[in-house]
Amino acid sequence: MKSKTLPSILCVVLLSSLVTRYAAADWPSWRGPDQNGSSTETGLISEWSTDGDGLIWRGDVMARSTPIALNGRIYVQARVGKDVTEQEQVACFDAKTGERLWDKRFNVFHTTIPFNRVGWASPAGDPETGNIYAHGVGGMFVCYSKDGDVLWEKSLTEQYGRISGYGGRTHTPVVDGDLVIISYLNSSWGAQAPGRHRYFAFDKNTGDVVWMSTPGGPPKDTTYSVPAIAVINGQRLLIAGNADGSIYALKVNTGEKVWRFGLSKRGINSSIVVVGDRAYAMHSEENLDTNAMGRVVCIDATGSGDVTETHEVWRADGLAAGYTSPAYADGRLYVIDNSSNVHALDADTGAEAWTYEIATVGKGSPTVADGKLYLPEVNGNLHIVQVGADEATVLDTEQITVDGDRFAEIFGSPIVAYGRVYIPTEGGLFCIGDPDAEFPEIAEATPAEDTPDAGGSDNAITHVQIVPGEIHIHAGETAQFKARGFDADGEFVREDAATWSLQGIDGEAEGDGSVMVSADAVPHAGTVTGELSGISGAARVRVVPTLPYEENFDGIEIAEERAAVPNFWIGAAGKYFVEDMDGNHVLHKGRATRGLDRAQAYVGPSTMSGYTIQADMMGTTRRRNMPDMGLISGRYILDLMGNHQKLEARSWTSDLRMAQDVPFEWVADVWYTMKMRVDIVGENAVVNGKVWKRGDPEPEEWTITVEDPVPNPTGSPGIYGVSYTDIYYDNLKIEVSE
Repeated sequence: MKSKTLPSILCVVLLSSLVTRYAAADWPSWRGPDQNGSSTETGLISEWSTDGDGLIWRGDVMARSTPIALNGRIYVQARVGKDVTEQEQVACFDAKTGERLWDKRFNVFHTTIPFNRVGWASPAGDPETGNIYAHGVGGMFVCYSKDGDVLWEKSLTEQYGRISGYGGRTHTPVVDGDLVIISYLNSSWGAQAPGRHRYFAFDKNTGDVVWMSTPGGPPKDTTYSVPAIAVINGQRLLIAGNADGSIYALKVNTGEKVWRFGLSKRGINSSIVVVGDRAYAMHSEENLDTNAMGRVVCIDATGSGDVTETHEVWRADGLAAGYTSPAYADGRLYVIDNSSNVHALDADTGAEAWTYEIATVGKGSPTVADGKLYLPEVNGNLHIVQVGADEATVLDTEQITVDGDRFAEIFGSPIVAYGRVYIPTEGGLFCIGDPDAEFPEIAEATPAEDTPDAGGSDNAITHVQIVPGEIHIHAGETAQFKARGFDADGEFVREDAATWSLQGIDGEAEGDGSVMVSADAVPHAGTVTGELSGISGAARVRVVPTLPYEENFDGIEIAEERAAVPNFWIGAAGKYFVEDMDGNHVLHKGRATRGLDRAQAYVGPSTMSGYTIQADMMGTTRRRNMPDMGLISGRYILDLMGNHQKLEARSWTSDLRMAQDVPFEWVADVWYTMKMRVDIVGENAVVNGKVWKRGDPEPEEWTITVEDPVPNPTGSPGIYGVSYTDIYYDNLKIEVSE
């Protein structure tokens, strides 16, 4: 048997050799080839000027995140456009000349993240294939070829209930073996209805879900900690900070939790650095066991279970470093605190050797190479500092501006590749170094050949993984599943025939792992289970609507805890619930007991287009407040806004890129019918909406029509509500547009 998607010992060995091959020149991930913000390159620049000395080229891009370098190219995420054309982009530059080779732009939608925080996450590169993975602030997760072709994409918000907040915190993906792993807060369906910080591993080549993991408890905040991957005690582990304030170690191939280290009363933003069998973490919130704000801690990563007390090697209390991530080189840990001071700590003991004050605000993480620290400052300065045993010596400080008018914000980190330093800023991407130095010859990545699996050993199977781990399917369609066995270390043992069964799915499972959903099945959700060597694993199956689709909620049993909703809807459970109103079942959205009153629920797959959605809705009033309520179609929202007494069509809630509104007076405790349709006409999207009192004749004309020159071609239908007070919905209909 041959496999390109199964993790195996041999695949890991091959990947390790590839990483070693490119580590000397490339910077393929957010914190570099060793995941610790350092490079072994020497002869790097010590001073430069934006006027020309030491400046090799400048790329015209508004970069916020850290770029990556792979196969002689620089890839960076950024914001682009103005007013109605504002978008997110992935841009690719020739690392030697600065020539822009390509850029891909995509819309931002279903989020309140503002434009100046677009491009938060960094891309990730795969040294084996040369592919690039990008996670946008709107939840688009895209795999590009090295030449910019879209190989696959996922709308994490519409498909998996990804949650984003105004702060913009967006997670950077990590590539390991045949997996690309990303995490985020989500509230989906079934077991994933409660909001948690979850980790999703996708097959890097196909985009299929391989595993999902929920190691922690309720999140304290949105976060952006990027995992580190290391082999400890023979186990290949993913180690990351979680939104519940703990550090977790998971088996990379399966997502199984190995240990937890409780650290903070708030979420962890800083990424983890692993050196040998020690993991370094830090934060700037209140500690669990003291009132001190902030801590840097060294963790013995060889444990299992809850290791908070037993595996702490050393700590530095009161060192508040919550935004940046540490860098490591030559036995030193370099930390930038929230006041923009650099602390040089002994990695073995935590003893502080020296501090260096950068300026006022430090959000970008340090980079260390050639005995120098490259230190970004939000206010546009780049500091180059020589590191010594007892002190730091300033070599150069350069102010970067936007068009010579104001400082260029720097939130990303400098990277080192090909004998040069690349600096991402709001005012452009700068490549600095010796222009006369020889640029290294770049060898193209060569994908590893298919090889026999290293499975088939006598290792006992302790974990069964069903792949794909989650699917969206229509009635009458068939899906194929596989059962994969892993040993206690998380290493692949074998893929084999399994015993299959369905839980809550209207269909049949065959012995070969194929599952056919009944042709007359109504939309619903459940699981498929495969048993291998006495061990069971499960995958999630969501049967999505085939149009026309109608829901009047009468067939949904009212739960005592008021939690019943159509079980295949994304993001509805816990926010909406079915209740009785005068003998009729309706969907109710009340005020949130915690968190935001705003919630969106998605009914169908993100690839839908050419449909019309309609529903009845009623809002109440409380202390002169009225709610906002509406529909979702094609990644646009039609919003009947109570306090503003208007009807608004928009896509990007905080930015209002293409938003338009019309006055519309409506009253509380009266049912209205809303209808929405999105058409693609030429190169534009035309968003149409109308509202009328339920029972009155439907108006012939649309109440509002908005054209978007940067269209969303597809998107899931759904409902929208901001429940300053109660909202009720009924008689939802989705039909193919005429």
